[in-house]
Amino acid sequence: MKTSIATVSISGDLPEKLAAIAAAGFDGVEIFENDFLTFDGSPSDVGRMVRDHGLEISLFQPFRDFEGMPEPQRSRAFDRAERKFDLMGELGANLMLVCSSVSPIALGGIDRAAADFRELGERARRHDIRVGYEALAWGRHINDHRDAWEVVRRADHANVGIILDSFHTLARQVDPDTIRSIPGDRIFFVQLADAPRIDMDLLYWSRHFRNMPGEGDLDVLGFMRAVAATGYSGPLSLEIFNDQFRGGSPKSISIDGHRSLVYLMDRVRRSEPGIKIAVPDMPERVAVDGVEFMEFAVDEEEAKELGAMLHTLGFARAGRHISKDVELWRQGGINIVINTERQGFARSSYVVHGASVCDVGLKVADAEATVRRARALGAEPFEQPVGPGELKIPAIHGVGGGIMHFIDAKSDLARVWEIEFRPATDEAKPRDAGLTRIDHVAQTMDYKEMLTWLLFYTSIFATRKMPMVDVVDPAGLIRSQAIESHDGGFRVTLNGAENRRTLAGHFLAESFGSAVQHLAFETGDIFATAEALLENGFHPLVISPNYYDDLDARFGLDGAFLDRLKTCSILYDRDNGGEYFQLYSPSYGEGFFFEIVERRGGYRGYGAANAQFRIAAQKRHMRPTGMPKF
Repeated sequence: MKTSIATVSISGDLPEKLAAIAAAGFDGVEIFENDFLTFDGSPSDVGRMVRDHGLEISLFQPFRDFEGMPEPQRSRAFDRAERKFDLMGELGANLMLVCSSVSPIALGGIDRAAADFRELGERARRHDIRVGYEALAWGRHINDHRDAWEVVRRADHANVGIILDSFHTLARQVDPDTIRSIPGDRIFFVQLADAPRIDMDLLYWSRHFRNMPGEGDLDVLGFMRAVAATGYSGPLSLEIFNDQFRGGSPKSISIDGHRSLVYLMDRVRRSEPGIKIAVPDMPERVAVDGVEFMEFAVDEEEAKELGAMLHTLGFARAGRHISKDVELWRQGGINIVINTERQGFARSSYVVHGASVCDVGLKVADAEATVRRARALGAEPFEQPVGPGELKIPAIHGVGGGIMHFIDAKSDLARVWEIEFRPATDEAKPRDAGLTRIDHVAQTMDYKEMLTWLLFYTSIFATRKMPMVDVVDPAGLIRSQAIESHDGGFRVTLNGAENRRTLAGHFLAESFGSAVQHLAFETGDIFATAEALLENGFHPLVISPNYYDDLDARFGLDGAFLDRLKTCSILYDRDNGGEYFQLYSPSYGEGFFFEIVERRGGYRGYGAANAQFRIAAQKRHMRPTGMPKF
């Protein structure tokens, strides 16, 4: 499997781009002419620089408005082609992309275009160069890969083939299965891009909103299955035009790009038998049974504060680590780890981020297989010294700087709490609040990072993305997207902040990076839980009375039921499937908080309609701007 990416897809100057592309594991690069023209070096310098990075030039993109031109423009087009062929010889590139013409003076006609390409192919042959023809979705006469293939077929020249681009096919809603009839050896190159489904001008959509396969809404899998079925075995390349990516980290975007190609082809291999593209072997996407533990990195004073809050939530201190300053707090199937160690990863995380979740433990069927798949998709394994009596728990670096550990039931990993912790029996236990499991984990990041997190979760784990929703904060919008396992046993919400005046943005700034901002615990009876919490000394986040007046207007609730919600500071939502109840803790630290939820019936959402009321209440309790922390 040979992978490539266009230089236009990432930010930086040409040397920065090549370094990032090579480090991400790509085999080749598409050189956009502007990247070459703005580089202060000769074509041979560029070619040598590419090869010094262990890359090859998969494609050169200098040429458009070629076919169907009237004279004298037609002759000039061939002269331009000859100059580009000479340039490509110095670069060490042997495949040139020609886009379908968008010129208003271009003449139509399949035979006219075919004749032009037949002559161009003959000229290219003398330079040992191949020419690929691509149908732009907004091409003047050729805007469909079926017509482009007919031009190539009639040109009937060994040095002329077709280049397929998933965006151009899928944006025009052309059936990708029509590709299956094209001979694989006549497909010279394949470019891949996804995009969100937006109703807008095709050119503008293409130039600003493309993203990596798996990050958007287009059927890139169906497109690539059709390509692979032809017997094509050449490079797979990313051509991504995206304003967000152009301002992002070239390293991060390159890693995402390579991960997206490997993930895409893993799905193609499993659904389209007998393909000729060699795809890395890896375990299937990992089913997650739920969250095994959440680990907080804190100092001793913050550990007391966090422990006190957990106590009011009905958690009991259940164990102390056999050799480390680590405590286990437990309720139902929820395990909360509080780490105050002075060395190791948790301490490093604390130094950078302050009190925060540093580690997420997931329950999976096979922990080692999970790490193998993650590594195949570019994730870095995580290891630190294992002390006497401790287990070596498979782990990887997640996105955002945290760690993910994996626990399975097929080994001693299932007994980690018995093996590594001694029971703690010196505490007066609080009243159990009926919390059973972690309903979802909410992670906050810069909006620009959301696609990276989305791809990470959906490529490694057997999850699906839900529609993005806008969460209203008085200071701006937060983009929120949930990722779920099919049975709902594992749920993550990604919340992208665009400014620091929002609650999420404030948390992001104070945490110095992406982090878990809140944990939602599940209960089977929210009112019984509220009663137990009150007995434990818990003080819920107080919601404005105006919210409950509006709630009555929206849903027409029974008066006694509405009063009960108001008395307990419980928020309520309803959809066609069922009902949703939410109860919030005050904030801990710089904006972290706990949520308690009950789902009744088939409710699938996360109470997005309630978010603005919850945020307004939380902001009333925030430290005023400019007030020191201590």
